[in-house]
Amino acid sequence: MAKKIQSALISVFYKDGLDKIAKLLHENDVTIYSTGGTQKFIEELGIPVVAVEDLTSYPSIFGGRVKTLHPKIFGGILHRRENAEDVKTAADMEIPAIDLVIVDLYPFEETVASGASEDDIIEKIDIGGIALIRGAAKNFQDVLIVSSRNQYDDVYDILASKGCGTDLEDRKEYAKKAFGVSSHYDSAIHGYFSGAEDAGNFRAGTSKTLRYGENPHQSASFHGDLNAMFNQIHGKELSYNNLVDTDAAVRLIDEFEDLTFVIMKHNNACGVATAASAVDAYKNALSCDPVSAFGGVIITNTTVDKATAEAMHPLFFEILVAPAFDEDALAILTKKKDRRLLIRKAVKTSKKQFRSLLNGVLEQDKDMTMESGKDFKAVTKTKPSDSEVKALEFALKICKHLKSNNVVLAKEGQLLSCGVGQTSRVDALNQAIDKAKQFGFDLNGAVMASEAFFPFPDCVEIGNKAGIKAVVQPGGSIRDQLSIDYCDENGVAMVMTGVRHFLH
Repeated sequence: MAKKIQSALISVFYKDGLDKIAKLLHENDVTIYSTGGTQKFIEELGIPVVAVEDLTSYPSIFGGRVKTLHPKIFGGILHRRENAEDVKTAADMEIPAIDLVIVDLYPFEETVASGASEDDIIEKIDIGGIALIRGAAKNFQDVLIVSSRNQYDDVYDILASKGCGTDLEDRKEYAKKAFGVSSHYDSAIHGYFSGAEDAGNFRAGTSKTLRYGENPHQSASFHGDLNAMFNQIHGKELSYNNLVDTDAAVRLIDEFEDLTFVIMKHNNACGVATAASAVDAYKNALSCDPVSAFGGVIITNTTVDKATAEAMHPLFFEILVAPAFDEDALAILTKKKDRRLLIRKAVKTSKKQFRSLLNGVLEQDKDMTMESGKDFKAVTKTKPSDSEVKALEFALKICKHLKSNNVVLAKEGQLLSCGVGQTSRVDALNQAIDKAKQFGFDLNGAVMASEAFFPFPDCVEIGNKAGIKAVVQPGGSIRDQLSIDYCDENGVAMVMTGVRHFLH
């Protein structure tokens, strides 16, 4: 049986979407307590409000730092309705029961991201709000806590369907959400003080249940705010695998400044190309491996125009991510109802990575290093030409984002083929050569990139016999000289970077 709400405390920073809940509470004779700007907002709706100051007989002090921190507020939230002693104490001290708490938190992360001064940032560390959220969540047996504006619509539906009441299951579910909000908020503050303010962003207060996980028998959810990063303008909801592939696509496309298209499949690139026009970049990327591109994720760093949309439309792909779409392009691409179209927004992402394993969680810095021609150390008698240096830079950007062991074969501006996720680098190279031949690419004059060193000269020999004339690798093997000697004997240019890019 639903428990009827008799009174509510509402004190929020963001007012949008609050009006319909306030009106519903008023229509059901719920007493509303509030403070400051929220009180004014509700009163302007024509709804009576009891000021917190009138309940506590204490004004808001210290510039608003202290206003709800009072026994009559926290006693009203925390006293146990089934505990006779608690009920008696509340009655003796004239503490009214508060059954609903709607509170959000000062925008700490937004203030940090805005580049505000330290004084402004510190003032956005919420004290009363976080205490109210924790107190109400702790007493979920009696109190419903609404801790984010993202919850307003669902809470309204619950209250409207249950005569402004809640079930224990409702209250416990929103207590769980509240502790997620408080955990994320505290992590963000800790990150700011430790100099890694984005380290806890994966625990965002917004969570979304996915249809299933990596496979249909696995449940899954996403904890974060996808709406802050993408505006999905078409297609069905993103799945677990969609999100994994999209993350890999975003990380790879961000390596490129030139107009580029990337096609991802199962977390690896199967097509990458840069060109002067979007349609040419897309066609060149697709030609790398049109078989694997089926059902893939496509991302670009340029506006998708009509010509590109026409070229893309025949292909079945899951997702297309772009900074913008022309209207005539959308008219074509939206003809397939399940195709997801995402407009990527400019948003800061975490510089940390987390992975759960064994009985704990691994944390590491993201691999933010990317070497260019100025970092290349030529170790062979034959030096790479300017065009080969550009091709090596291009290949290395892709190489960094493929599963180890990997080898990339490319020419300037186009991925020709790659071998990925192999237990042997020789196997990765042979896989790449075979795929290049399968799709009709001439490897003569192509370049080769490896994310880790060659322990033996076999890879440079196999590559050279296939037509490779320039190689980039980190170096660092005790047998580096064997690879250098082979290159010198066969007129192959090789550069080393000193930086490994394992990806497991």
